[in-house]
Amino acid sequence: MTILFDDGTPLPLRPCLTGHIVHPVQKLGWSGMTDGAVLSRASGQYDLFVTTDRNLRHRQNLSGLALAILVLPTTSWPKLFPHIDKIRDAVNRIGKGDFHELVL
Repeated sequence: MTILFDDGTPLPLRPCLTGHIVHPVQKLGWSGMTDGAVLSRASGQYDLFVTTDRNLRHRQNLSGLALAILVLPTTSWPKLFPHIDKIRDAVNRIGKGDFHELVL
């Protein structure tokens, strides 16, 4: 699975998602772009968009996107790390077009 990390997604999560190709928006030069622009570019190129923006669903029209979206509840790596198995499970189970807000 190809995964795109949004600006606020903690980069230490990247090596924890073994078996997947993970690109942060910063490495693509997409950092600072609007969510709509990032989602438009990512749709069809990536299988999953991982973000910490809990308002994304309310500010963007997500219908018709050719990728899944996983929303993490925090940008804090120390708070996410104890739940790495739950995050991996969510990543491995999410399907194309799904929207899932992870609750820890």
